[in-house]
Amino acid sequence: MQAVVDSSQPTPAVLMPNPFYQIYEGAALLAGAEPVYLNCDRELGYLPNLDEVDAALWDRCQVLFLCSPGNPTGAVMPEAYLRRALELSAQHGFVIASDECYSEIYPDEARPPPGLLQVAHAMGNSTFERCVVFHSLSKRSSVPGLRSGFAAGDARLMDGFRLYRTYHGCAVPVYTQLASIPAWQDEAHVRENRRLYHEKFTAVVPMLREVLDVESPEGAFYLWLEVGEDEAFARGLFEQQYVTVLPGSYLARDTPGGNPGRGRVRISLVASVDDCVEAARRIVAFVRSRELR
Repeated sequence: MQAVVDSSQPTPAVLMPNPFYQIYEGAALLAGAEPVYLNCDRELGYLPNLDEVDAALWDRCQVLFLCSPGNPTGAVMPEAYLRRALELSAQHGFVIASDECYSEIYPDEARPPPGLLQVAHAMGNSTFERCVVFHSLSKRSSVPGLRSGFAAGDARLMDGFRLYRTYHGCAVPVYTQLASIPAWQDEAHVRENRRLYHEKFTAVVPMLREVLDVESPEGAFYLWLEVGEDEAFARGLFEQQYVTVLPGSYLARDTPGGNPGRGRVRISLVASVDDCVEAARRIVAFVRSRELR
């Protein structure tokens, strides 16, 4: 954001999905821009409604954050959606920053999620103008502590980003780079990760459906459950069953249209299959105990 946003312009805006990964908001504020939240509701497939944004706001927009598959919803942006975002970018001149860190976690081996650069190239934007994508080993290789990934896209934007990073002295350590090479070069462990997540969803979702309305996501490794009062649910589940989930309202911001995370919790299926099954059993027991009161 600090390499891209021009804070000398009047009221620069950075648009982002709501709920969202909180770094988007912090980066926008640090760059001197106004964060603008686009609610992601179930009725719209948990995708921001780009066509509800008026032209004046698009003209103020300097960066649009997208996330596919989404955190926490797991929603995948189809090619037509990304095309629309790219058309708006070309019309109004803003940068699209696409968080694709979950792009290699999906249920159908024959249908990986489309990426922004892939769609831009198909539209004839072979230099990826106004496009930046972010990828990480954290999800595909289950190494979040390694803090290793890459950014790619518009060469002009990459030049500015590289200069910014150089001034801040935040290069990736050599040992991290050396550990990253085999992780990027190998796909077998990534396919095994996808198989394990598929196994977890297959086991857990039917159990939770006994007491909750549960949808399997199109990607990522989260369940985005409607539970009523999200803070009370998370607190009670931990107190009674020692299972930790994240209140959805913590991942979203209040807007005139409401807080789209309120009343939901995010569950991460990153533990072992057995532990996920045991956690699901405890969640079912907790919900049933509440119903008996």
